Amino acid sequence: MRCGWKWLLQGDAESTLAGQAPHIVRWDKIEVWFMVLFAHHGRPVKNPGESWAQDAFAPLEGYDWKSEETRFGKALASWFPEIREHEPPPPTPTFTHFFCGLLALADWVGSDRNAFPFVAAFDPDYWGIARDRARRRLSDIGLNRSGRHLGAPASWALVSKDHSTPRPAQKIVAGTSLSENLVILEAETGAGKTEAALWRFAQLYESGAVDSLYFALPTRAAARQLQSRINKTLQTMFSDPPPEAVLAIPGQAVSGEAQGIRLPAFEVKWDDDTGIESRAKRWAAEHATRFLAAQIAVGTVDQAMMAGLQVKHAHLRGSALSRSLLVVDEVHASDAWMTEIQRSVLRDHLALGGHALLMSATLGAVARSAWRATPLPSLQEAEQTPYPAVWTKDDCFPVSSDDSAQKEVAISARKGWSGEDAAAEAISAARRGARVLVIRNTVDRARETLAACVNEAPNLVFELNDTPTLHHSRFAAEDRALLDARVEDVLGKGSIAQAVIVIGTQTLEQSLDIDADILITDLCPMDVLLQRIGRLHRHCRSRPDGFERASALVLCPEGDLGRLTSEPENGLGAYGQNATLSGVYLDVPGLAATLREIEAAPLWRIPQMNRRLVERATHPERLDEIAAQHGWEDYRRRETGKTIAEIMGAQNVILDRREAFPCSFPSDEVIRTRLGESGAIVTFPDDTIGPFGSPVTTLALPAHWSRELTGDEPPEIIAKAPLTFRVEAAGFVYDASGLTRLEED
Repeated sequence: MRCGWKWLLQGDAESTLAGQAPHIVRWDKIEVWFMVLFAHHGRPVKNPGESWAQDAFAPLEGYDWKSEETRFGKALASWFPEIREHEPPPPTPTFTHFFCGLLALADWVGSDRNAFPFVAAFDPDYWGIARDRARRRLSDIGLNRSGRHLGAPASWALVSKDHSTPRPAQKIVAGTSLSENLVILEAETGAGKTEAALWRFAQLYESGAVDSLYFALPTRAAARQLQSRINKTLQTMFSDPPPEAVLAIPGQAVSGEAQGIRLPAFEVKWDDDTGIESRAKRWAAEHATRFLAAQIAVGTVDQAMMAGLQVKHAHLRGSALSRSLLVVDEVHASDAWMTEIQRSVLRDHLALGGHALLMSATLGAVARSAWRATPLPSLQEAEQTPYPAVWTKDDCFPVSSDDSAQKEVAISARKGWSGEDAAAEAISAARRGARVLVIRNTVDRARETLAACVNEAPNLVFELNDTPTLHHSRFAAEDRALLDARVEDVLGKGSIAQAVIVIGTQTLEQSLDIDADILITDLCPMDVLLQRIGRLHRHCRSRPDGFERASALVLCPEGDLGRLTSEPENGLGAYGQNATLSGVYLDVPGLAATLREIEAAPLWRIPQMNRRLVERATHPERLDEIAAQHGWEDYRRRETGKTIAEIMGAQNVILDRREAFPCSFPSDEVIRTRLGESGAIVTFPDDTIGPFGSPVTTLALPAHWSRELTGDEPPEIIAKAPLTFRVEAAGFVYDASGLTRLEED
């Protein structure tokens, strides 16, 4: 942008732009507007000063930039006559941030040479031509509402074909005033929160309050599952032609049921290619930067978070999102760093007039108070708060209890959580005819459990294409789709009665519509445990003898939990001090509180007990009490300090749209890695076959395995069965248990 800055800094303003410059350079805070203009490629460009800009406009044979500037000035005067007497509005922070994103979005739209072919010779009438082309292009790619209408009034029947009447929570969400731009829905797993979100979207869309929908989920697996489900619903929600739900996962191109293959020069070939018109409607699906410009998109929450961070294209993402109903599912499932960023995104989104619906089965008072910006209630007050409930900024609407919806769960804890321990319990239940769901905290423990089950009872183990396997995140996208479908075939609604053991990790606790007779799970935080329990007795059907009531067995470490404050085990505990490693769930006092509730009440009524269970395992008063009883005050202080540090770290990288437009962004490499965005995407040769006999094209490496990789080299295939490959210096094996990194020699 050296030429732009030099032009602004030049001293002969009277003669520039055919005499239009004298008025322009007197605009109030003109430098701010030029900062906005120069940031349209994705990030701010700092004013370099006159010395750096001196070599701008280097001589170019056959081109006289001063002459072309004069022609440009005359065009400005002709196309925008108001420029002589009017000025832009005051460059307030909110407006400049928004306008920058809008300008960047326009640049992406206008950069398509098929829609806007290059014009070599200056055309005085081109402004009218460009506007006509822009209108057509916006319609073609779905950035306006032209031709998109709901198929019927925004009633319950429009969004649900499986249930004739809405549930109480769904009714309350639908009855909430459309002027409320923040709604929080707390309801148990299986309460129909997705349908409530779609109904809210239909109402807002019908009223003209929103033009689009972004559904943000905590994991890629959950996003893949929900994208397919929502895409089917859109076919009946909208009149022809219905929009396609875009899958907002980097490295993939999915729109509706169509799969895209990336080609050189940023082109995408769709597997159902029906011509230029259909490709245009999938414009937003073809590049991660454009995901939030889709009319309907389902993806990970980090895609929305990228709108609130000082990273490239944040302004575009935020401005595109402003027209949407932002739905964030499982808002409890993030750490302090991510939650602080999500709160910032939400604040800025609402400030622009956007709408948001936050959903959770297990939202504690701490998180709810943060989202609503209200004081934290005492533990006693928190336990008495209604559940289920619908919240707005100022009000709480209790959801009436439905006794028929209450689920009794017999719950117990036992010492011992090795692979053999988990397998023994699972095999015992399966041999009595049960559908058994085993959720381990780590992939390694899931693999140990699978090996023990295959060794002892191979006929009872979950299979895909006759191959015993697991369900977790380290599978290729194509295989994950097969695994999701197979798990629902075995445990989903309408599945045949059969004894089976399904083993996996946290990917089994979200979005999949599965229904087990018994859950065997590692000890985990209460909100996560309730999420896992939500996969028990989800549907009405006959049960094997002895499993008429849902049951959950929680596996715990041998000995006291105190050792987790110094040494992590199975994804739990240890942070700081002398610990060199940490688990997924660090809150040892919270784990102890969860275990106490299990031991105190062997029979849980869900959702009647949800509020009490969550608060007594997450509220600071309770956790401080438990830490004091066990002498864990120092660990508790370190954990609290970590939370404060994460919040402060998030505030350092947030793009705060309340602040003046920034001069520059920091390097975003660390930010993207923290989001999980920087996990390397491995692209295999066309003839690569995965462990289940189907082709695989891409596989996302975990971020912590990608930090030493440049991503510049294609994988080197070493062996095909099992698929063994090398990416730069790192070796991997991909088999039926998922992706494993080879230990270096």
